[in-house]
Amino acid sequence: MRVLAAMSGGVDSAVAAARAVDAGHEVVGVHMALNRNPGTLRTGSRGCCTIEDALDARRAADLLGIPFYVWDLSDDFVEDVVEDFVAEYAAGRTPNPCVRCNERIKFAALLDKGIALGFDAVATGHYARVVRGEDGTAQLHRAADAAKDQSYVLAVLDADQVAHALFPLGDAPTKAEVRAEAVRRGLPVADKPDSHDICFIPDGDTRGFLADKLGEAPGEVVDEDGRVLGTHAGTYGFTVGQRKGLGISRPAADGRPRYVLSIEPVRRTVTVGPAERLSVGALRAVDPVWNGPVPQGPAEVHVQVRAHGEPVPAVARLRDGELHVDLRTPLTGVAPGQTVAVYRGTRVLGSATIAGTTPAGTAPAGTASDGTASDGTASDGTASDGTASAGAGATTS
Repeated sequence: MRVLAAMSGGVDSAVAAARAVDAGHEVVGVHMALNRNPGTLRTGSRGCCTIEDALDARRAADLLGIPFYVWDLSDDFVEDVVEDFVAEYAAGRTPNPCVRCNERIKFAALLDKGIALGFDAVATGHYARVVRGEDGTAQLHRAADAAKDQSYVLAVLDADQVAHALFPLGDAPTKAEVRAEAVRRGLPVADKPDSHDICFIPDGDTRGFLADKLGEAPGEVVDEDGRVLGTHAGTYGFTVGQRKGLGISRPAADGRPRYVLSIEPVRRTVTVGPAERLSVGALRAVDPVWNGPVPQGPAEVHVQVRAHGEPVPAVARLRDGELHVDLRTPLTGVAPGQTVAVYRGTRVLGSATIAGTTPAGTAPAGTASDGTASDGTASDGTASDGTASAGAGATTS
């Protein structure tokens, strides 16, 4: 096959390209220039798609003896990922930019261009597997290394995109083994740190980034009875489940911590309450995308709502084009805007964007309302300092 290897400049994509070469494919390396400021340099594990990363990708391609190109997709990236990120936070939702990048850049803009140029597939350094079923259908499955599995951020791919995807690292037992392989191959990125956080916010200050884009929009922090507890500079600085940085002027009567329960950007109100109000028993999600069998009727599945979250058993059904999920095990850490990925065993069936939730112990998924419930954890929904962050976490290169 003619394979277009997406080379980010990290160790994973370099080893993936090397394995594609070993498999006998005709491989061409391409680095996606997504940053409109080409002079930007990478700082440790923060940021990616910088000039340093482009040079690292080129050195790896030269070592592998494959052609290498840099494609400027910065306009697509800004419109489809960065502007979407800002708009989602402005609307009181918690997006995942890595999901959007995979959906709209790596497996839309890049793949479409590759197919038009006569390539058969795009290879990336994601930890996931494409398995051929008995009927020859390409199936998306979890990676062998559960700790590095990235099938969640790929669950947004449709069946045709999965059919044109190669994930050479899917069977790798551990990331340590991938780094050891890079050393054996003499790849110069063998010890390069993984990229974390949001690539277009390399300093990690999501709240500051959003404030710069959206400006100040002051409002009130209130309790569930509407009592004003404090003020804020913009609802975009919060995400459902956040505990720190709430700007509350006085403690709760019982002395227990409070968490963000809902965000109302139109009224500029952030409602906070106790931890027990964060448990979610059902989800309503929109814009479903399927790459496996579509659940028919009430279907027993597992769902996952964050990149490194635990899958939980659930009953899924489609209703009027929306996905409704009743959770057999309640979840916390759920906010509108996050992606819910649907699994059967290790196989990904598809995904949808969460539009609303229902508190555990109340109504079923069909009556879920917007803006309820998340937890106070500092992973995938909130930053550890209590500021807003990407909904399901950044992925590594």
